[in-house]
Amino acid sequence: MDRRDFIKQSALATAGLTILPAGSLFADTTKVRLGYIGVGLRGRNHIQEGLLRDDVEIVAICDTQESSLQYCREQFKKAGKKLPAEYTGGLDAYKKLLDRKDIDAVIIATPWQFHHSQAIDAMKAGKYVGCEVVAGLSVDDHWDIVKTSEHTGIPYMTLENVCYRRDVLAALNMVRKGLFGEIIHLQGGYQHNLRDVLFNDGKHFYGHGVEFGQNALSEAQWRTQFNIDRNADIYPTHGAGPLMHYANINYGNRFTNLVSFSSKSRGLNTYIEEKSPGHPNAKINFKNGDVTTTLINCANGETIMLSHDCHLPRPYSLGFRVQGTEGIWMDLNESVYINYKSQKEDEWDPSKKWFEQYDHPLWAKYADKASGAGHGGMDYFVFNAFVEAVKKKGPTPIDVYDSVTMSVITPLSEKSIATGNQPQEFPDFTQGKWKDRKTTFALDDSGL
Repeated sequence: MDRRDFIKQSALATAGLTILPAGSLFADTTKVRLGYIGVGLRGRNHIQEGLLRDDVEIVAICDTQESSLQYCREQFKKAGKKLPAEYTGGLDAYKKLLDRKDIDAVIIATPWQFHHSQAIDAMKAGKYVGCEVVAGLSVDDHWDIVKTSEHTGIPYMTLENVCYRRDVLAALNMVRKGLFGEIIHLQGGYQHNLRDVLFNDGKHFYGHGVEFGQNALSEAQWRTQFNIDRNADIYPTHGAGPLMHYANINYGNRFTNLVSFSSKSRGLNTYIEEKSPGHPNAKINFKNGDVTTTLINCANGETIMLSHDCHLPRPYSLGFRVQGTEGIWMDLNESVYINYKSQKEDEWDPSKKWFEQYDHPLWAKYADKASGAGHGGMDYFVFNAFVEAVKKKGPTPIDVYDSVTMSVITPLSEKSIATGNQPQEFPDFTQGKWKDRKTTFALDDSGL
């Protein structure tokens, strides 16, 4: 057994998952057969990644909207690939896709409220699950995901692409090499003006109109409602996912508790009134505050701060900060400072200087393949990681425990805010196994 196989099998055993007999899941060991549940904009991003690969066959797709299916057909025709089987007609149509014996894994890219039940059904059907962010809406939903994965032995992976962003992985490489010293404090979040995503007029796409729900297109059909109904960090994974790797969360460390704060809500109402003065949507009571701040304690003494800031005019930034006893990286000013090694004492170096030197082996080897992929190449890496795990019948590098840990922040933050900013105990989804588990995430240039 070589080192890579040893790491993977050890990780599965430590996680408490069953290693299924070879061939029990897969019709063909050389090609991954995928089914897609949800082929809206994000689903089609993953479709595009699959169409570029010779080791992937997209067998079936499912969506309730004919327009999304039509866009998919055009993608396949343009790529010169065989059209997949289609499943539509209702919210349960995906279950017929799961009945197929020639599908090894599914990509779930539906609205958030459907992820939990679709993932549960997929794992029970013996399909690897690659799910877009947000595993469930409640704490119990997240426990369901874990228990089903453990019971069936089927891996579940949140497709959190920011974990593979080039600067994020370069910083991880520096963390692992000790450049920042012992990690003390971490920051990140989702800080992105999404007003044009949450509203459109149903005729154009982004940047027009103030409608949502049935009168809109794409994410505005469903995502906006979460901002009306929930006061929480409703999208924590872009920040939490990378920070978990820096702090070895679930691998010798864990989140212990959190507390969340929410500002008043004014940004979406102001936007609607500016776009369409007097429109009734400007009077909606959006429960979700414009800026949500979450503070998290770790078992090993680190502190973490997450920010959800999507309703106000601002440039995009995930606000990453990695700070240790020997240095600091901040993505907002694209700067690094390393004690006694930076060019001048107490002055920033451009992060490019350090990240070129400590570029992660994944990017150093696969940058050409990632060129042109979605989100600056991140989509290639997260899709590749999932496919390679399925091909090898091994664990996913972001496993079920990692997935639910970054996602359960939403209901925990919601409860903290609702109870007057009371601290919330963080569930230990590993049930103590975090003390001895060893990560497989981005350890070498294997493509994972």
